[in-house]
Amino acid sequence: MAHQSVAADETDIDGTDTDGTDTDGIDTDRTTGGHVTDSERSIEMDALSLTYADGTHAVEDVTLSVPQGEFFGFLGPNGAGKTTTIKVLATLLEPTSGTVEVNGFDVVRDRTAVRASIGYMAQETSIDTELTARENLMFACDAYGVPRDDRARRIADLLNLVDLADVADTPAGNFSGGMKKRLDAATALVHDPDLVFLDEPTTGLDPQARNRLWEYFRRINAGGTTVFLTTQYLEEADHLCDRLAVIRDGRIVADGAPDELKRRVGGDILELEVGGDRAESAGEPVDAAADIVRETAAVEPSATVETTDDAIRITARDAGDLGPDVLLALRDADVPVTGFDVTEPTLDDVFLAIAGDSADGLDGTTETVDAAATEEASGEDAAATEQTSGDTETGRTAEDDNAVQGTEVEA
Repeated sequence: MAHQSVAADETDIDGTDTDGTDTDGIDTDRTTGGHVTDSERSIEMDALSLTYADGTHAVEDVTLSVPQGEFFGFLGPNGAGKTTTIKVLATLLEPTSGTVEVNGFDVVRDRTAVRASIGYMAQETSIDTELTARENLMFACDAYGVPRDDRARRIADLLNLVDLADVADTPAGNFSGGMKKRLDAATALVHDPDLVFLDEPTTGLDPQARNRLWEYFRRINAGGTTVFLTTQYLEEADHLCDRLAVIRDGRIVADGAPDELKRRVGGDILELEVGGDRAESAGEPVDAAADIVRETAAVEPSATVETTDDAIRITARDAGDLGPDVLLALRDADVPVTGFDVTEPTLDDVFLAIAGDSADGLDGTTETVDAAATEEASGEDAAATEQTSGDTETGRTAEDDNAVQGTEVEA
């Protein structure tokens, strides 16, 4: 297994007791774990840099702070420095320069203390497929030094949390890809860490399995555990994270709440479908109406107006606020509006804003990101189209049932 063998805190995992008093398996009233010191920050990075032996600058001058209890997302294309940063935070790589503290402990001087206070779920599962789910969790308890008197209850709690209690004694080799990921998540939580690292945890899973993992991650965070997530699935970060940072070529190019980053892209999009006598007399209905729209939208410096064959698109920080004035101007010009829609930017737009050949970064720099990362993430999402049917009573799926009967299901 990939987990480090370290001395663990003796705090119990709060949650589902053997009498079933809390079916979530997590105490959502918990505000801090058992390891965090007086620091109010789970992560403090100051000018972190890491250069490999071949001279590759994997991470350069990264300064970042993550408060306790935050669900934090770390985004970027392949090779941007996401996994390298996580490995430094998890004490698996030593930084070249800069200072890094995790849960109040220095990652170089206090490696054992750091490891005892974190969980780490890597991109590839670290479970032993020849062992049962229960045996894998027992092995993780040994690795983390969980007190023997606490192990049975902790394992029961976690099996309930990830909906594997009914297959606890089934070899993990018979599990589907989604079930293996859920078991892997449980092993990362067996010692009740204050901070858990999730390194692209849902890559390769079908949409249903991914959504189920999202729910488990939300429960973990609701219990007070800080979550540090790396992902290429932008909708995943949008749904789960309180705050995001975007890394490109080893440097942070954007940092903020998802909605804040979207606002920095350039605002809402107002789309109009138009027609009418004045427009038709000009021979080019949309272009004629667009001139009226441009005159009206000129009061907003950030506004841009574009046309398609049958529509006008206004992009502005507050495009929706321009709507009434634009509609009134078109009405006065006898140009009827046959369609009206306002949409907000998405995290895809955030990535595209950073990725454009001449676009500024979201922090005002001129650095850019390769748009292929977004396309790859979208391609993976589209490729993962295996459909499964759920059981509303147990949370089990047809994929789960097929897997435990001896046929491994490829996600």
